[in-house]
Amino acid sequence: MITMTTTQILISIALLTLGTMLTRFLPFVIFNEKTQPPKFIQYLGNVLPAAIFSMLVVYCLKNVQLFGGSHGLPEFIAIAITTALHLWKRQMLLSIAGGTVAYMLLVQIVF
Repeated sequence: MITMTTTQILISIALLTLGTMLTRFLPFVIFNEKTQPPKFIQYLGNVLPAAIFSMLVVYCLKNVQLFGGSHGLPEFIAIAITTALHLWKRQMLLSIAGGTVAYMLLVQIVF
């Protein structure tokens, strides 16, 4: 087993913090209130959230077996709840959290 010294751990934490802060703050430094972002960046800002959410759905459903086990019922019920919550409240965090809680309850209690 590889172990890290306290110094290595602190350096790793500092570098991870710096990398996270850089990726979070750099767009606001580059595209401040005076600078208009390029059209391509605006396009990505509009398209990427839906694309990433779609990839998340595909990833979550990749191992669902329609002809075995629970036949994918907990997954599809959770998707229906997520969709209904999103259409009702239009809040991504609520939709994802609600669907996740519903799925966990279905898997642990019902199926």
